[in-house]
Amino acid sequence: MLDVKLLRDDPEKVKKALKKRNKNPEQVHDFLMFDKQWRELVQKLDEARAKQNKLTKERKIEEAKILKQDIKSWEAHIPELDKKRTDLLNNFPNIPADDVPVGKDESQNVVLKEVGAKRQFDFPIQDYLTIASNGDVVDIDRAAKVTGSRFGYLKDKAALLELALINFAFSKLVPKGFTPVFPPVMIKPEAFRGMGRLAGEQVEERYYLPKDDLYLVGSSEHTLGPMHMDETLQDKDLPRRYVGFSTCFRREAGSYGKDTKGILRVHQFDKAEMFSFARPEDSEKEHQFLLSCQEELMNDLGLPYRVMQICAGDLGWTDAKQYDIETWMPGQNTYRETHSCSNTTDFQARGINCKYDKGGFVHMLNATAISIQRMIIAVIENYQTKDGDFEIPKVLNRFWLK
Repeated sequence: MLDVKLLRDDPEKVKKALKKRNKNPEQVHDFLMFDKQWRELVQKLDEARAKQNKLTKERKIEEAKILKQDIKSWEAHIPELDKKRTDLLNNFPNIPADDVPVGKDESQNVVLKEVGAKRQFDFPIQDYLTIASNGDVVDIDRAAKVTGSRFGYLKDKAALLELALINFAFSKLVPKGFTPVFPPVMIKPEAFRGMGRLAGEQVEERYYLPKDDLYLVGSSEHTLGPMHMDETLQDKDLPRRYVGFSTCFRREAGSYGKDTKGILRVHQFDKAEMFSFARPEDSEKEHQFLLSCQEELMNDLGLPYRVMQICAGDLGWTDAKQYDIETWMPGQNTYRETHSCSNTTDFQARGINCKYDKGGFVHMLNATAISIQRMIIAVIENYQTKDGDFEIPKVLNRFWLK
């Protein structure tokens, strides 16, 4: 969540940020109105309680009784005002960094660089689903019988490729200081809300289990961050880095009609995710470090890609600054997004109350290491062979179960 002090002291800055994100700046006025009413009532209540105590000590019982009724009325009204201001506060996205480009949507994201030569094929190029279906390594049809659309079985070579990719990612990141974690895939509403993942339209993406009052995570990031909820980290331990692996769940609510066949945009997928807790003054440096880790993984896999800087209108809700990596998919003759890399500054840390001992909130960052299904697609298409099969990147040979 945003800093309440910022909204009170510099509302114009927040309005400007909302305009940059193509959001309604009038929300700021509404928040400040309810916040003022709430603060005035809290102050009034504190003063009345002090006066009541004084009247009681002075044995002015009748006056104290009359005041008690007023206190009860104000106490009943405070939660309503507090809910209104809190709901509005939770509906503010993070403020974009100054160097985030202005833009209305993904069409105005900026290509920073393209890396790697696109392979030239001397045979007709096929898309991944044709190759995977012919080789019976991705089974969409049987998954549809069992679970419906947007699911798939990874079998045989594709299943082994997932295991190799996971081990490859962990082997690269653990020596760089990332602690490996297999986090829970369910999360309490208060932790999810604190991470900023139930705000705005995001709630439509979530799977909720009402009997248990738990959500299924959309990324291991969602439960890696709250590991340190209500904690104060030691400055000497920062940056604190984790690499988590989990199954992830998303409704893909806003993507009806897009990529409905195959495993590019599915309801259940696996992902290895980098997560970092950093000092505020180091968070931009940490952001660039996470991006460099992503690029190193891509270069080792021999996959052509481009780095995109995300414009303000396409930023994730919690993000102050975001990069995406898009991987070249020859079977589709286009780049497809496979990685994101985000600096949420103190937005998520404030929501889960994660501080450090030098004072203030830490900055929290997240970045995709390997999004399994999308990397499998990239490998199949870029390493396809003339006979309709696909090879394995050499860097994965030592992780391959032969």
